[in-house]
Amino acid sequence: MTGTIDLSGDPNIGVYARVFEDIAIVYPGAPGEFTGFLARELDVEIVNTYIQGSSIIGSLVAGNSQGLVVSGLATDEELAVLSEYRDILLLEGTMNAAGNVILANDYVAAVHPEMEIDVAEEIGSFLAVPVVRLTLGGIKTVGMAGSATNTGILVHPRANDTEIANLERVVDLPIGLGSINMGSGLVGSGLLANSKGYIAGSVTTGFELGRIEEVFGFLE
Repeated sequence: MTGTIDLSGDPNIGVYARVFEDIAIVYPGAPGEFTGFLARELDVEIVNTYIQGSSIIGSLVAGNSQGLVVSGLATDEELAVLSEYRDILLLEGTMNAAGNVILANDYVAAVHPEMEIDVAEEIGSFLAVPVVRLTLGGIKTVGMAGSATNTGILVHPRANDTEIANLERVVDLPIGLGSINMGSGLVGSGLLANSKGYIAGSVTTGFELGRIEEVFGFLE
């Protein structure tokens, strides 16, 4: 249910993978130690693909059990792999790094505050969740400033009362402040989690792990 790991020496594991309830998307050639740990601890099937030829999967894919929002620069071959598991919505235009600009679970989607309203609404409709435009800790790339599962949402430690209230208005889940990797507020960059468990970057402290467990409901 718990653990820490790095990816070829990099503790920013959330940049290179995206986890859902049933699958984890990871670039081909990721170390077997990493993918095996991910599959075992989070009880997911590993899906191997690049996105737009890149290994930074966590920055380029978002979504939930309904579907995947993917960078519009993804290739047909990459989309063919992903379409075996979910319906796909392509995020076109300049704001196409879906994993950076969208924080989603099965109950809500938070998006970059400057995302066009019609695009935000399309994402909400596609994922079948309410959508809200906001910042977290003043950071616009909410997909990296937070981590959301179906049991809780961990957000940047500098997120203020207004930002949290904006989330609380549209979702009834525990929302808590936290950090990863020895004080980084970009929790999405160093944390992979679903309702069954979590894996944090290798330099995440015991205090930070405790906070993750509290927010996501893993404390016994």
